[in-house]
Amino acid sequence: MGPPSVKKIAVVPTLLTLGNGVCGFVAITFASKINSGDSSALADINFAIAGWFIMAAMVFDMLDGYIARLSKTASKFGGELDSLCDAISFGVAPAFLLLKIGPGWDRPLLHRFLAGIAALYMVCAILRLARFNVENSPDPTSHKRFRGLPSPGAAGCLASLAILRGAFPGTLGQLWPEANPPQIHDTVSQLVEVIAPVGALVVALLMVSRVPYPHVTKKILRGRRHLGHLIQILLAAFVILLVRELALVVIFWAYALAMPLRYALVRNLRREALPAPDTLPR
Repeated sequence: MGPPSVKKIAVVPTLLTLGNGVCGFVAITFASKINSGDSSALADINFAIAGWFIMAAMVFDMLDGYIARLSKTASKFGGELDSLCDAISFGVAPAFLLLKIGPGWDRPLLHRFLAGIAALYMVCAILRLARFNVENSPDPTSHKRFRGLPSPGAAGCLASLAILRGAFPGTLGQLWPEANPPQIHDTVSQLVEVIAPVGALVVALLMVSRVPYPHVTKKILRGRRHLGHLIQILLAAFVILLVRELALVVIFWAYALAMPLRYALVRNLRREALPAPDTLPR
């Protein structure tokens, strides 16, 4: 007998999953309009739009699992489709965007180095997704912790830098009229150009690591909480909306880097807490 055919699918979760993949494709489309090293206003807009579409893909990725859990329609087909769309939105799209953020062909050696990091990032994202499919069930309720940085979190790290590069100088100019927008723009662009390749290499390796990462949305939104918890969420949302470009960078990079530091610290403390082995007399 051959493999079982797919006769019925859950329509709404499947459409949401496909929306994830479409957002990744649109992000690649806008990133392709950018010439490496371009610092024009149009390039800034394309950077920001590409980054926001990767963020939108994360929303679709979160909703499809939530709807599948509510409707009890989680399936192996849905899990495989989710991984294929994730490979586009959180693997290919951020890697392609990274090529546009870093040094261009006017610096061939640095650009080749950047291209190698982008390829490594994409490969690590695909390996991360394949490992997740093998080690986890398709039921979204079973995903409480992750081994290795989740691919949406890694993509968010790079997308947030693109949004910072494209939109933060304008936002800062609105909040602080005395600022010098051209100087801020050049400074932010140079910082992102340096940070993005190194950061991409770090998050690529974290994706294929065994460092445990919590499921943030479940920890924040799941279950019954005190009223103060809701107020804290609302205050955090207000701050994020006020300086969203900078807040996204802080949130995603704190999530990506804090867990390895915590993991290393806990392992070190456990090693120190173990009793020393008794020495046997000769």
